[in-house]
Amino acid sequence: MAELNPAASHDLPAFITAPGETDVLMVIMALFLVLAVVGFGLLFLRLHTLPERIAHKSHKIQFEIVAVLGLIALFTHMHIFWIAGLLLALIDLPDFGGSLGRIANSTEKMAGIKGDEGAEPQPESTAGIARSDDAATTRREVHAAQHENKGADVRPKPDTPRRPKELRHA
Repeated sequence: MAELNPAASHDLPAFITAPGETDVLMVIMALFLVLAVVGFGLLFLRLHTLPERIAHKSHKIQFEIVAVLGLIALFTHMHIFWIAGLLLALIDLPDFGGSLGRIANSTEKMAGIKGDEGAEPQPESTAGIARSDDAATTRREVHAAQHENKGADVRPKPDTPRRPKELRHA
């Protein structure tokens, strides 16, 4: 062992290392710092995703809105979006889509329409198109036949194939 300077203290604390040796305290503190930063980051992200985890049990559209609010809060650092997402996740919104879908299906069944097969493509504009007497007569005959058959779909099939609906905004 190298000789100590006579002015140095002979009783050195354990955390002071000799030159050329590994500083154990510094290694322990570096590991503690890395673990603390990773642990704090995981805690922050877990807290940040709390509204999404709460809304996961709710309806799909509500979950998606809460997720978007969470992303906006994350990237803009505006906490009001996180608070809005948390409040939206805690509120149980009624399911209007299911009820409206059942109403639509029942109405289609009452009208004798099965799914989308009765949906006719709508022309973009009906300006300048005059109705013919033959079309009105055919409509009256179809209505009378439906009344006799209690709502069954008895429309005559057109001889010419119809054009598919055009996409207005592609």
